[in-house]
Amino acid sequence: MELENALSKYEPVIGIEIHAQLKTNSKAYCGDKNEFGASPNTLTSPVSLGHPGTLPKFNKEIVNHAVKLGLALDCDITREMHFDRKNYFYADLPKGYQITQDKKPICKNGKILIRLENNKTKDIKLTRIHMEEDSGKSIHDLDPFNTLIDLNRAGVPLLEIVTEPVIKTSNEAYQYVSEIRKLLRYLDICDGNMEEGSMRCDVNISIMPIGKDQFGDRVEIKNLNSIRNVQRSIDYEIVRQAKLLDDNKKVNVETRTFDAPSGKTSAMRKKEAAHDYRYFPEPDLNPVKIEEKLLMDIQSSMPNLPNDLFEKFTTKYGLSNYDALVIIEQKEIAFYYESILEYTNNYKGATNWLMGSIKSYLNQKAIEITNFPIKAESIGMLINMIDDGIITHSLASQKLFPEMLKYPQENPNSIAEKNQWINQQNENNLEVLIKEILDKNPQEKERFKNGEKKLTGFFIGKIMKASKGTADPKKINQLLNQLIN
Repeated sequence: MELENALSKYEPVIGIEIHAQLKTNSKAYCGDKNEFGASPNTLTSPVSLGHPGTLPKFNKEIVNHAVKLGLALDCDITREMHFDRKNYFYADLPKGYQITQDKKPICKNGKILIRLENNKTKDIKLTRIHMEEDSGKSIHDLDPFNTLIDLNRAGVPLLEIVTEPVIKTSNEAYQYVSEIRKLLRYLDICDGNMEEGSMRCDVNISIMPIGKDQFGDRVEIKNLNSIRNVQRSIDYEIVRQAKLLDDNKKVNVETRTFDAPSGKTSAMRKKEAAHDYRYFPEPDLNPVKIEEKLLMDIQSSMPNLPNDLFEKFTTKYGLSNYDALVIIEQKEIAFYYESILEYTNNYKGATNWLMGSIKSYLNQKAIEITNFPIKAESIGMLINMIDDGIITHSLASQKLFPEMLKYPQENPNSIAEKNQWINQQNENNLEVLIKEILDKNPQEKERFKNGEKKLTGFFIGKIMKASKGTADPKKINQLLNQLIN
């Protein structure tokens, strides 16, 4: 209610900075391993520890990842650029400065489409993407008297993705961060595991009276580690700032942190201005020049991206928006779905199997689709067997699919033949079987003939049992009604 009241008077203005750790073998400017979960301070070297006389060496893979993301987001790629030093006190970055990009980021402008309620869409415009290095990690909860420092993360390569202040609601922010994470995973440049810190969000937020165009004083909420917390922190901050303005108080320009258990933000420090960082060009690294060939090579290697797949699935394959969004949520699921369609034209059938029996098995075993034992070709064959009337859907889901899980290398048709599940009954044989069942149950036959329709299930069950599950229930129902009438 407080949020609704605040939004009735004030318009939020939100920008988001996402820091994405890149999937590279080594760190940004030295040969230390880039790896999560190692023992503290074991992935360090004189360079990442900032020893005097050491020199950085640039990891070229970072440029490839940055260009890939820039192309996916329709950015302008900077062809010639340099690195800068961001001088500031970092307790967990031994050099005392961060190698980053200031005036000439590798990517400028760009946009990403997000999907909102009622099938509405919105383009979130980007300001820039730049390359930089991560700091180490300060640990506050292992020692009651001291802060501990783990420098394994110091020097890990990052891309910082910065939006324009065009986000208007916490839901738009939620959808934006979700889409960026999905894109990073599709491009295979960041795993997006926010709980491990490989993707972190900072939110800049201010509010202004509805109808005005002058932005209010903004605060920055640092290091949000889940998409849900991005949404929760924005909603809390809108209400907090609205209460201050209602009481004719000033919103302090500051950096705040979000406490997930309480759902509240609290002040950390006064917000730094850009000049506080004392940027100047990095003297120990050469400028970077991006050739046209590199752009073309990267463009040609790009995978199908989520929004492209959404359009394809909803138009060419005729899927509902919901089905398409569920399938494209994970790259591996989407690619497995497309692999099934190389062997069958039943798009909806493939969707139903993927979102039904297959996903149920994945959830039950707590595994990813990459570890699913049945090949896409076999699932396509299974769907075609049902469509061709070779096997019934119920028998396929209840008996054949479980057997395919046990013997994934075996052809589903061979499994069905071996177990005598193939529907070999023609219509005349099925009529004879139905008449036998009716004759064996004269009382039920008479009641059914007199209009007691609930006995339909009774007879279908008897006939399915007699046919060992091979008869088509729809055909049984059709012939049963013809014969009884």
